[in-house]
Amino acid sequence: MPIKNPYSNTMIADLPDPETIRPEEILQSFENKDIDLICVLGPTASGKTRYAVALARELNRLRGVNASEGSVNAGAEILSGDSRQVYRGMDIGTGKDLSEYEEIPYHLIDIVDAGTKFDLYQYQKAFEKAYKDIIDRGGIPILCGGSGLYLEAATCGYSIPDVPQSPELRAELEAKSTEELISMLAGLKPLHNKTDIDTRKRLIRALEIAIWQKDHQVENTSYLPKKTYYIGTLVSREERNRRIDARLDARIAEGMADEVKGLLDSGIPAENLTYYGLEYKFVTQYVLGVLSLEEMKTLLGNAIHQFAKRQMTWFRGMERKGIKIHWVEP
Repeated sequence: MPIKNPYSNTMIADLPDPETIRPEEILQSFENKDIDLICVLGPTASGKTRYAVALARELNRLRGVNASEGSVNAGAEILSGDSRQVYRGMDIGTGKDLSEYEEIPYHLIDIVDAGTKFDLYQYQKAFEKAYKDIIDRGGIPILCGGSGLYLEAATCGYSIPDVPQSPELRAELEAKSTEELISMLAGLKPLHNKTDIDTRKRLIRALEIAIWQKDHQVENTSYLPKKTYYIGTLVSREERNRRIDARLDARIAEGMADEVKGLLDSGIPAENLTYYGLEYKFVTQYVLGVLSLEEMKTLLGNAIHQFAKRQMTWFRGMERKGIKIHWVEP
């Protein structure tokens, strides 16, 4: 039976034609070893987590698995593909919505303390460990998230360098303009990968890696690509922005500012929270009195709208690289 997206009345404009996803066919492909991973991706506020949970339940039903009765070893399990949900204590701002999972096991959420830096290299290693554990127990892994680079690293087996972060170097680089940073990076390596200069955060990390590699031998991860069945959740831009604004209001009412204040009071420096971007950047500025409530809401709302647009741009870029995404608007 087709799986219904929780938001089923959305009109799609200027986006791919939606497909009908049949879980029985996905399960057959998995049992035949034609695929070994399912990936549910989509921009923020597109309902991907609920969709992934619904898909997991349907796969369990088809397999005769009742996770609530303890037969989870052969069931579907969800791996988070969100770069910020790994942090403990960052719950409201990252939208973990753990209650949505109910009986479905989840992984790669709340695995490191807030205030620390958990980079792509560490994420890929953690993903591979959790993925192997699910496969070894006969389960069905479903990767779900919106962090495009993390999803690609997990599914495509990217080779990621193990380079430590340097607060001193980052502070020095932060003082430079974006143009200066791009020029510095171009002097150290060919700029084949546009993702290195997609944002200042990635640009600084790319420079950090390139500078380190000049004088050090670097270990890289080495994992095989997965045979992935990609599902993308679609919403129109207008509906997506409406949901983003409504969700932002709900998170503020839920106590997002109190969450950030608690993190600051626990000893996490403001610059560490700001590093995480979006909610934690602007709400930190609000808590510190730099922004008024209305300024924070306006700036943060606009930033999330732009972030969602960049996510869709990334996913369409994956398609241009030859990755087949089965888009759904059930």
